Amino acid sequence: MRYISTRGGMPPKKFSKILLAGLAPDGGLAMPETYPEISPAGLEELRGLSYQELAFEIISRFADDIPAPDLRSIIVRTYTTELFQSEEIAPLKTLEPGLHILGLSNGPTLAFKDIAMQLLGNLFEDVLTKTGEDLNILGATSGDTGPSAEYAMRGKRGIRVFMLSPQGKMSHFQTAQMFSLQDPNIFNIAIRGVFDDCQDIVKAVSNDYAFKQKYHIGTVNSINWARIAAQIVYYFKGYFAATRSNTEQVSFAVPSGNFGNICAGHVARMMGLPIRKLILATNENEVLDEFFQTGCYRPRATAETMHTSSPSMDISKASNFERFIFDLTGRDTAKVKELWRSVDKGGAFDLAGTLLWEKVKDFGFVSGTSNHAARIATIRKIQERYGVLVDPHTADGLKVGLEHREEGVPLICLETALPVKFSESIVEAIGHEPARPAGYENLENLPQRYVVMNADADAVKAFIVEQTSGIPE
Repeated sequence: MRYISTRGGMPPKKFSKILLAGLAPDGGLAMPETYPEISPAGLEELRGLSYQELAFEIISRFADDIPAPDLRSIIVRTYTTELFQSEEIAPLKTLEPGLHILGLSNGPTLAFKDIAMQLLGNLFEDVLTKTGEDLNILGATSGDTGPSAEYAMRGKRGIRVFMLSPQGKMSHFQTAQMFSLQDPNIFNIAIRGVFDDCQDIVKAVSNDYAFKQKYHIGTVNSINWARIAAQIVYYFKGYFAATRSNTEQVSFAVPSGNFGNICAGHVARMMGLPIRKLILATNENEVLDEFFQTGCYRPRATAETMHTSSPSMDISKASNFERFIFDLTGRDTAKVKELWRSVDKGGAFDLAGTLLWEKVKDFGFVSGTSNHAARIATIRKIQERYGVLVDPHTADGLKVGLEHREEGVPLICLETALPVKFSESIVEAIGHEPARPAGYENLENLPQRYVVMNADADAVKAFIVEQTSGIPE
């Protein structure tokens, strides 16, 4: 398996090379040259496997340059009952026949990002141990990627994490999860701005190829293909848990901001998983819904990005969307470059009325939006009807998923986080605080360690240089 750039400017590379690199040198995203296909007979062989066995079978198809015994050991070490509070790792909760929630938030930071990030941390450590290199990870978070990355990388040899977050825009719980970490290899940078400003800085630094090489810059955001590969696994797990036969189809409802989570579902579908619909749910920042409704992709300016009660989706530039457009164009790198030339300058593109727009329906996507009133009502309704408490993002997914639910087709909503991370909304919905897992009782009162900066890529570079003096070039 080799990887190319969505913009055509990178020679094919093996998995281990793109694992540490983040953005391709031409500013594009790494994609496998082809998707591995899984036949109906292959699906039958996967059904019934444990999560660890399933993860090996899926991920080994994308990471075939890592010796199989090494990869198997990494996966077994990552997906443990102790770390994810369940032998199933991603247990399926059935609300009623044909309606399910895939439990993805039982990891160390109580968010679905842990499933990919814990694997990424162990993959990084394995590759760096073999090469003797160091890595400075630069990431951006709207609330969940940051804690997941920091908890996965804390204390790991040869790794430093520089995590950018929008100052004052995350929940108190999410902020405390990150800022309370005292590990010397973790650096939190609160940016005066919104998530998109943080993401723009990560891309600007990654596009400075000389700086990236000199200071060994890598990324853990979902622009890193390994994140997508790890998330593909739980689509297969959810499908097998909700069906009895590989002749059945299911639909997945996915809360979406940066298009990474649902991109993994798109790849699973392309590999042969019988997915009928990928139901994309946005909050008030409805850039992706606007595209799937109209054909126009128009990222918003910073001032237009709304701060909502599902803050991890307060994103107006969906990085992974470029991966879908790459497939939509038939992997036409010249076309992708042309479209993103406008996007990168703050513009938009409109496919309405084109042959490409006609092809969108062939990929199974439908979409819808939610807002504060709808998500609070959904949290309350799911609690009253099924005795299950969900967080605001999962509520957005359920709200939109139920709007597109079809008779006879199981609907699986991907859980994104535990309710305790967003207690203000939970109190508004049901009148009392959500239960806190053991160990989190005093989180917000712990000492915090972070710096505040303007949205300035040069300032972030200078900070990285200051903190990494002594690392060999």
